[in-house]
Amino acid sequence: MNPRTKSLKTKQHGVALIELMIAMVILAIGLLGAVGLQARSLSAISGAGARVDATIAAERLIGLMWADQANLPAYAWDSTGGAGAPAVIGNWMADTQAMLPNATAVITVTPPVAPSSASLVSITITWQRRTGVATDKNADQVNSHTIVATVAPTT
Repeated sequence: MNPRTKSLKTKQHGVALIELMIAMVILAIGLLGAVGLQARSLSAISGAGARVDATIAAERLIGLMWADQANLPAYAWDSTGGAGAPAVIGNWMADTQAMLPNATAVITVTPPVAPSSASLVSITITWQRRTGVATDKNADQVNSHTIVATVAPTT
């Protein structure tokens, strides 16, 4: 055996093991990135589902208002004020809080300017999935969704 070949082989001992370890580190970093992306996408899907629930709740209330236009001013309410929900929307608020955790609602009804014009209705639903102090990493941000609609008198 040539002495040069022998010294070249001894210099190569362990190189394959180092290459394997580097490849495993690169693979681990890639897998951690993929897991992080999956977690972010699940969070985005959850947020989108909550916005859909808020939209459905607001549209349902607008339907109730449209069917009960004679009592339209009774729907104005701010749930953050501490007062209980008016009788006309008590069930709606209970259903909304069942769909959206920690939900609050602010409903404003602007009366029509002329008898033939429509009332302007604004419904803002606010919710927070997980509560906590502002510095708490597990607390979610406060989400808010507003629907503005006109409720025209039926003839």
